Amino acid sequence: MLRHIPTHLSELPIYKQAMQIFILSRSISTYLNQDLAYLHDDGSEDSNIYFSGDIVQQSVSLAPEIINAELERATDKKHIHIASVRQLTNRLYKNCKRLEKSNSNGKDYIPILQKELRTFRKLQNSWMLTL
Repeated sequence: MLRHIPTHLSELPIYKQAMQIFILSRSISTYLNQDLAYLHDDGSEDSNIYFSGDIVQQSVSLAPEIINAELERATDKKHIHIASVRQLTNRLYKNCKRLEKSNSNGKDYIPILQKELRTFRKLQNSWMLTL
């Protein structure tokens, strides 16, 4: 993460939502890992365990990209950060869809994360217009 985040940026609704998504995805991943960490009879592991780690990695990257876009002065570089936020959001949503098919009780929490992602997308659309 960034060393110092100006307070006016940490008060942005999209930044707050990104942090909420991070906290939620980390909690869901922890819960899912307990169910998906077992090995199958043939010694293979459940491939869905990787998607649970992916949602954490992608959600961790959201907030720094938002801050970078806000602090960037050059328009073309600003658009690169905006595109990265959009791509991370799309990947998060796809990984949620994959985790819905997992064999875990934790998949019941995925719709909560998806709802937060939909809220984030709405905030993202209005945020992009302000940059």
